[in-house]
Amino acid sequence: MFVGSVGRGGAGEYNRPMRWLVDGYNVIRCDPGLAAHERESLEAGRDALCRLLADAARTSGDQFTVVFDGARGGGATFAGRGVRILFSRAPERADHVLARLAGAGVAVVTNDRELRKTIARTGAVAVTADEFVARIFAPAGPGRSEEDEEDLSRGPKKGNPHRLSKKARAAARALNRLRHRPKRSP
Repeated sequence: MFVGSVGRGGAGEYNRPMRWLVDGYNVIRCDPGLAAHERESLEAGRDALCRLLADAARTSGDQFTVVFDGARGGGATFAGRGVRILFSRAPERADHVLARLAGAGVAVVTNDRELRKTIARTGAVAVTADEFVARIFAPAGPGRSEEDEEDLSRGPKKGNPHRLSKKARAAARALNRLRHRPKRSP
């Protein structure tokens, strides 16, 4: 599988597909529209997220693997071109599957602070579910500049106060790949 880089690179780095690992229920529960679907049923919430990711995969060319906690034997299936669904096997949790699959050149989407620390050690890029959802649902308009991306996660740090940390810049580059702008569902 050919994976795009989210680190420093030439102009061609955004032309290559990137692999995203998505903490499914974590993302669903951080967006009111997706959470409303989940209140109908777990399956409705999963389907709404997978439709959203399939649209993003179609427009970006990226590959998404969404991981959910499984109730029984686990398993894998596809939810459209560019979207693979994995269910963890009990007693393993989705977080453990994400940590196992994470590596260099991969972006992992989760709000779980401990998981983000773990995957950062693998060389993967950690992107919060909140940042991911905000980018997916961003209003259509002209492309964003890197300066706009730097506003995503400012915080205390050493060094130049006008520049994001290396990890935050990598997350911003990963998010910048998502040019998909669907309408929010009710």
